[in-house]
Amino acid sequence: MSVDLGTRYLGLELRSPIVASASPLNGEPRTAALVERAGAAAIVLPSLFEEEIVHDEIELNRSLDAGSEQFSEASHYFPRVEAMLGVGDRYLAGLRRIKAQSAVPVIASLNATSAGGWVRYARLIQDAGADALELNLYHVGADPQASAGELEANDLALIAAVCASVTIPVAVKLSPFYSSLANFAAAAVEAGAAGLVLFNRFYQPEVDLDSLEVVPRLELSQSWELRLPARWIAILRPQVGPDVSLAASTGVHTAADALKGLMVGADVMMMTSALLLHGPDHIRRVEADLRAWLIEHEYESIEQLRGSVSQATAENPSAFERTNYMRTLRSWVAPGS
Repeated sequence: MSVDLGTRYLGLELRSPIVASASPLNGEPRTAALVERAGAAAIVLPSLFEEEIVHDEIELNRSLDAGSEQFSEASHYFPRVEAMLGVGDRYLAGLRRIKAQSAVPVIASLNATSAGGWVRYARLIQDAGADALELNLYHVGADPQASAGELEANDLALIAAVCASVTIPVAVKLSPFYSSLANFAAAAVEAGAAGLVLFNRFYQPEVDLDSLEVVPRLELSQSWELRLPARWIAILRPQVGPDVSLAASTGVHTAADALKGLMVGADVMMMTSALLLHGPDHIRRVEADLRAWLIEHEYESIEQLRGSVSQATAENPSAFERTNYMRTLRSWVAPGS
């Protein structure tokens, strides 16, 4: 029995729903090629961060100005600024190289801080050949003077500005912490988003007891973390309709994880941590297991499976909302009882 694993994401036809999401593996042409050969249906590049570009420019200008007040010859020590490659230039050059060698769609990722940065680099990314763009909305609402409504309005304005400035499809990678996520998701789509990626994984800082410093601490995801994006995809799928793409990100490690995400309505399942842990060939194993399960359960295609357990089709739709909270609490059984 043959199974059609094909799916559609951001208007792009993909051979399977397994997408390699942003990671160091995807940032270099050599390793990106390994990910593609292992079966990734699309590749999402690591994010271009506006902070890195600004820092790069500041440091370059500081170096060029050093000594210029004392020695007139100092202005000739360095080449012109436009002749030197910065972070943004290197990102775009890498995007061009990976796109040139890839037979699958290449999706660039942008994480900016200013309205100008979002629009400027979105256009440059499009010009460099990206098939689509993922906007990575990542910030912490720590200003007590800024209301939730103001923060959401700013994000929606950014989404609208970027979507209006490019012709390639734009997906927005969301945080799960919006006051009314369903409302914001609908507003993001209205602002021009062709798809939503659920969710941005917030890495929490750690306190080092020896140095008494706040330090970064990276921990890879685990399968149980899929529960949050799966829940919201199940809720959003019937709300946003079939024309808006939904991607599940975080906690996708196995074929079982992929099946759960597809059942609640995801168009693609994005993998990062699993590939960093097990290497690119892990995609082959997941796809083989996915195909075997579908054959065993007599599914002919991914499309036949998708959304079969969303809130619109589940036998108990309330399980995705408050009823689930009560049932979960009552499901606990003390050890030995």
